[in-house]
Amino acid sequence: MVIVGGWFEVDPGERDAFLAARADSVRRSRAEPGCLEYVVAPDPVEPGRVVLFERWESQAALDAHLAAMRNAPQPESPAVEPKSRSIVVYDVSGERPLV
Repeated sequence: MVIVGGWFEVDPGERDAFLAARADSVRRSRAEPGCLEYVVAPDPVEPGRVVLFERWESQAALDAHLAAMRNAPQPESPAVEPKSRSIVVYDVSGERPLV
């Protein structure tokens, strides 16, 4: 399993537009083979922060997703650009229930 985790910093007044612009991409990503979880969500405490969380069955599934994202049509209207971002990939060797 591969986990992608990260965050985006956006202007608090543009956060809803930032999230709305990604809704179709989230739906498409969730439908891709090997996608176990794909979430782009507002941080409940910081109004200018958006959290990204993805789980993929394998690196190959993530690679196919990234290729699809590069080849996806770009929106005609200007998107809200984040001020900063941090996205990291984690290789997972196993999993178990928390409790």
